[in-house]
Amino acid sequence: MTSRQKSKAAELAALGHELKSGAVGLRRRRYMEDGLVGLARLVDHRPGRKRKEFGDAPDAVVAAMRQAIKEGVETSTRNGSYLIWRTGEIFRDNGGDLAELPSRRTLYRLLDRLAAGTHATGSAVTRRSMAHGAAAPFGELTVSAPGEVMQIDSTPLDVMVRLDDGVVGKVELTGMIDVASRTLTAAVLRPTTKSVDASVLLARTVTPELMRPGWIDALKMSRSVLPHRRLLTIDERLEHAAAKPVIVPEMIVCDHGKVFVSHNFRASCRFLEIDFQPTHKGSPFEKGHIEKMLGSVATMFAQFLPGYTGRNTDHRGRHPEEENLWSLPELQDLLDEWIVAKWQNRPHEGLRDPSHPGRLFTPNQKYAALVEACGYVPVALSGQDYIELLPAAWRAVNSYGIRINNRTYDAPELGPMRRRDSGITAKRGLWEVHRDPYDVSRVWVRNHRGDGEWVQATWKYLNRTPVPFGDLAWDHVSHQLPKATEEELAEAVADLLTRAHAGPARPTAKKSRKAATAKKDRRVAARTKATTTPTAATTPPPPSTQDEPAPHEPADDEETMAEVIPLGLFDPLEDPWKRS
Repeated sequence: MTSRQKSKAAELAALGHELKSGAVGLRRRRYMEDGLVGLARLVDHRPGRKRKEFGDAPDAVVAAMRQAIKEGVETSTRNGSYLIWRTGEIFRDNGGDLAELPSRRTLYRLLDRLAAGTHATGSAVTRRSMAHGAAAPFGELTVSAPGEVMQIDSTPLDVMVRLDDGVVGKVELTGMIDVASRTLTAAVLRPTTKSVDASVLLARTVTPELMRPGWIDALKMSRSVLPHRRLLTIDERLEHAAAKPVIVPEMIVCDHGKVFVSHNFRASCRFLEIDFQPTHKGSPFEKGHIEKMLGSVATMFAQFLPGYTGRNTDHRGRHPEEENLWSLPELQDLLDEWIVAKWQNRPHEGLRDPSHPGRLFTPNQKYAALVEACGYVPVALSGQDYIELLPAAWRAVNSYGIRINNRTYDAPELGPMRRRDSGITAKRGLWEVHRDPYDVSRVWVRNHRGDGEWVQATWKYLNRTPVPFGDLAWDHVSHQLPKATEEELAEAVADLLTRAHAGPARPTAKKSRKAATAKKDRRVAARTKATTTPTAATTPPPPSTQDEPAPHEPADDEETMAEVIPLGLFDPLEDPWKRS
């Protein structure tokens, strides 16, 4: 056979095809094994056999390294040298000999292949998320109406704020999103999220978002794509509502956080007949819409604020707590305005037209389209229903009223309840009081001795505190205004981010001529705000006489001096019980 191969090689060489006898033998063997297919592989260089996935590494070593990578899913991140060391330990415990291990360079190449896509030496959060991901194909939950499926979750916000006591700290963001329209129905900022916050968030979801002073007319519902005129016949409160739809949930999906599985939040869901659906433990992908939304808030809103900390210490700057930080109520107002101005009018990648995949819908546009398609009628809750969703406390009605968190609430309608037993033996005769943690101005007391109606009690010293909103915000409301254009919305978002980045206004140490205009603007704003505060409890000033000199109007650069009130002399013989 060898002699014949040499003769064939000489014959081909005489014909002008230089070919060695070994090459002739290779072609003969390929033809004997695979026929013409074997010869074709030699022509176009097709691989005749598959390479091993992990080279010449023994299967026992591969299995040991897989186990070492799996053990590091829940632990802190370690480098490749530890994983190789752990592979040798596991290989030895399984009866192998360390002398049989491949070279260290081969083990590193094997680690690169086995750890691909697992983040074994990278971020611990990403590693856990990848390990707990779904092995089967992702399913698709079909939703065709607003509120059919909604998701709720909370996460720390990457912004430092100035809390009520002046201490700088971080807050948590709790939000709820509608899967069908991607509408962010409500978002609440709190220093620490509690079950009360989840219930209040649910109550805000099913009530209209009212316009606030300072918001431009382009943010009104009457100037949006939402079916405002049709909804106005159902709920008159939408007359002054912002451009964010009201959605009543049918099913809420959440994780196993103690805030959402609490008795308070479950009771609120039962009252509204909402299906409560917790996800599997360690499965954040089952509520991916709310997870993505919380990340979008960090990248689209939080990074524009002073005191932004970044998502971890690697992205944090120097001393963010020393910047001009917003207070918690101010930051909540900015977030509410951003949701109406930016989020609800931003084209969403998940809201594409099936017939025209190149076209994107905004949450407001998708909501309007779904209302037309499925006939959804969003019936917002009444004031009584809203009170039912608020957290409850049980207190005694004393002669001075009700005391909650060092605040006294009283009303004339509480007269029949004072110093009386409510008749609820399980609560030792106390009365049921519902309150809004975000509004300390009033509480509601259930009349157990009557028909169960609610009695509103107002904070006793409310007239001594500034009121955040006034009735002047609703003056000059026109329902015939043109629709809000994209330019107006873009300008509103740009102005919002500019104000948010600048931080709150704080007084300067030195006076300057340039600050005269700003001071005058603040004076006008203060006078305007004074007109919105209630004046029923204030006494009118005494009438001025002609003999009194005209008050001196301070100039813009002068400091306004406070009125000096002299102290009276102590009279030991005066009756201390004498009333003036």
